[in-house]
Amino acid sequence: MLFAGFNKEEPLRVTFVATILAIAALFWMDAPVRAEGNLASRPERLETLLLGADLSFSVKEYLLETGEYYRWRIESQGGEEFMLRAPDLFRNAWIEQVVINDVELHPGGGFYGIEFDDEGIADVWFVPIRPGNFDYFISGFESRGMSGTFVVR
Repeated sequence: MLFAGFNKEEPLRVTFVATILAIAALFWMDAPVRAEGNLASRPERLETLLLGADLSFSVKEYLLETGEYYRWRIESQGGEEFMLRAPDLFRNAWIEQVVINDVELHPGGGFYGIEFDDEGIADVWFVPIRPGNFDYFISGFESRGMSGTFVVR
């Protein structure tokens, strides 16, 4: 007998346990981070972002926490056509609703941007679900200082 004392079932048992542990590790490592935001609560109002007719941008940084419920007001003074974009934030937050001139939009997740053709106000209700630094900007006006960052912890 070449393999005296060798148990034929032992390698099978070790392989089975190793496979189960590897699968469990994959699920644990790939588990999404879930925020605990409460959409039934009142949202925290962020400082209004004012898009000035003189191409000014009133807020350069917002500090947020995952799982918290926020209301972000954006106000355009007109003068230019402004497309406000925050693509990474919008992909990494639950967007509850957007309200423009008392008209509510319920996107069920995310959207691309908000375009102001003239003066106007838009409110965005959202819950950040992933931490990170997410830029927001006016397309075509970034080099003129119309950009900022959401810092989400």
